[in-house]
Amino acid sequence: MFDSIVPLLTDPAAWAALVTLVVMEVVLGIDNLIFISILSNKLPPEHRQRTRRIGIGLALIMRLCLLATIGWIVGLTQPVFDLGWSGAGFETSFSWRDLILIAGGLFLIWKATKEIHHSVDTTPSDTGLLEKEKKDAVINNVGSAIVQIILLDLVFSVDSILTAVGMTEHVPIMMVAVVIAVMTMLLASDPLANFIDKNPTVVMLALGFLLMIGVVLIADGFGAHVPKGYIYTAMAFSALVEGLNMWSRNAKVKKEAKEAALRDQLETTKEA
Repeated sequence: MFDSIVPLLTDPAAWAALVTLVVMEVVLGIDNLIFISILSNKLPPEHRQRTRRIGIGLALIMRLCLLATIGWIVGLTQPVFDLGWSGAGFETSFSWRDLILIAGGLFLIWKATKEIHHSVDTTPSDTGLLEKEKKDAVINNVGSAIVQIILLDLVFSVDSILTAVGMTEHVPIMMVAVVIAVMTMLLASDPLANFIDKNPTVVMLALGFLLMIGVVLIADGFGAHVPKGYIYTAMAFSALVEGLNMWSRNAKVKKEAKEAALRDQLETTKEA
């Protein structure tokens, strides 16, 4: 094991592959991190950070286990059945990877749609739950959140690992890149979740991102590959527009507060 790692430490190509993989894993992890942030923010504040850390920690273990079975992962790209009809540009043969992507995309669309409905539904919830029922609901929600984080990370893990295989054949490089990327996600999870929680309009934008990613995953499962650059460019542009809107709203609030303070000062001067 160590005999195969030592030569990599002095190989410039190995370091270049590591940096490229880290960047790729971090970028691909943005989708997952948005989902984790929205999901954990549905929990009571005292459970959010712990849920995020447990979910991301288990995701790291799962990714390392998948890398340890890299041969099996590569085999997921082999067709398992064929529909036998031409699908207007879509593939008619499906592999396990395709089925995982389609299932993950459907799950994302369902979850994002459900959260959007919850955000716009103004019907008041029942307030007659007993304390024990509330505690049981919190426990169930925490467990459900962790399970959903793991299931979705499985979808993104299979896709990112198969992409990594095409960039390097060295499993140690892939493992180091995954560890660095997941640690970055862990550090960024709390600030991102807090930012989303404090800005309701960002929540709707993030849910829109998840809908788009879900559609892209389904399209990819059917063989219609959408370049990742287009997706992240659209996300970055939308985030920039929302950032300008937030800046405009904050400037307006500050202006109104300043004008109110000036009016109070003038009224105080007149009374004096």
